Amino acid sequence: MNELTELIRKDMRPALGVTEPGAIAFAVSKARSLVEGKVSGVELTLNSGMYKNAYTCGIPNSRFMGNEYAAALGVIAGRPEKGLECLADVREMDNAMAEMLVRTGRIQVHMGKVTSRIFIEAKVTAESGEAVVTIRDSHTNIVSIRVNGETVFEKTDEEKAETAQAAVIHSYTLEEICEYAKTVPAEDISFIAQAYEMNCRLFEAGLESDRTTYGKYLLEKNGGEIISDDEQKTASLLCNAAIEARVTGLDYPAMSITGSGAHGIIATMPLYGVYRHRELPEETLWRATAISYLVCMYIKEYSGKLSAFCGCGIAAGTGMACGLVYLYGGGVAEMERVIGNMASSITGMICDGGNQGCTMKGIVAVDAAFQSVDFAMHGISVDPVHGINGKTPEETMRHMGEIASPGMTGTEKTIVDILQEKSAAGK
Repeated sequence: MNELTELIRKDMRPALGVTEPGAIAFAVSKARSLVEGKVSGVELTLNSGMYKNAYTCGIPNSRFMGNEYAAALGVIAGRPEKGLECLADVREMDNAMAEMLVRTGRIQVHMGKVTSRIFIEAKVTAESGEAVVTIRDSHTNIVSIRVNGETVFEKTDEEKAETAQAAVIHSYTLEEICEYAKTVPAEDISFIAQAYEMNCRLFEAGLESDRTTYGKYLLEKNGGEIISDDEQKTASLLCNAAIEARVTGLDYPAMSITGSGAHGIIATMPLYGVYRHRELPEETLWRATAISYLVCMYIKEYSGKLSAFCGCGIAAGTGMACGLVYLYGGGVAEMERVIGNMASSITGMICDGGNQGCTMKGIVAVDAAFQSVDFAMHGISVDPVHGINGKTPEETMRHMGEIASPGMTGTEKTIVDILQEKSAAGK
């Protein structure tokens, strides 16, 4: 199997709710599974990006949100064998028990380093002792487990080095990515259809829910039709109603990419709108999506998994814009222009956590992508001499990522400070 095909296949994963609360619940539920008896406490340490992204995020099957409740529900009802969907079976009784744990101070959450590198340490103390699960670099990548002070699992130095090595995607050029997408056998990438099945169900749930508002108005703006004669409004509706459903915690998974369901939604759903509007072959959609995913990965591997930079809008939005070029019959030259236009416009959009604001960021990203593509298809783009644009699309994408990490480390701390200030004022 082609290396890029395998890269996409491994990265596409279902995620229930925003990925960070799911990862927290997964880590805590795994630790809980290793000790017996009544739980007396949970102590959670998170890197700044994880802490921020889950801070006010909705949780599936719950009216609660945020880090403490993700941990509490993980210890009460989490199913670690389900990975990022570990909260799929939460019941109302579980919510009541989780609320009691939080209210009685038995869930303690601390922020560790200000870094875009994922870190979760979950310690669960119960009658039989304590278990500590440590996750690094990706949302379910357990690197060590300790039970009652004894290490029962630890990744080898070789396995850790594998994680730290240069990203595979960076060994490819934009031209090679496009050539792959055009020539890979359609049956090899037909699994991409699963992303559309999953994300469309989430979109439909968003329109039906009484917890959502943006999606319903986007539908109204689209003439009350899901697929209208206006491609951009159709794309924005499909994309952002799904994002809103996700961040409000509806009980439907999204197909994530680069560890994020919102990235996966932006990378796919606007393309689906154009595909439906133009009645294109499904194979064409798969090929455009492969480009979208790979460009998103290219930028995200520079920016880090979790940072102060809105990867959904910037990385996934740029990937999606390149996918749009493919659907419109453009090639590498047009995609290079698109990358320059996106780099010069929305790079720097902040991430202040997984929350309702993600919907507005998605709306901005879709608008920017369609405008950038329109200009690019007419031969118009920002000259590489300007701003952070590079001499090649690969340089530009690297610079986009570097704006986030190391560039926005101070911004990350400021965002967390603001969140904590708001939390303290509300107590």
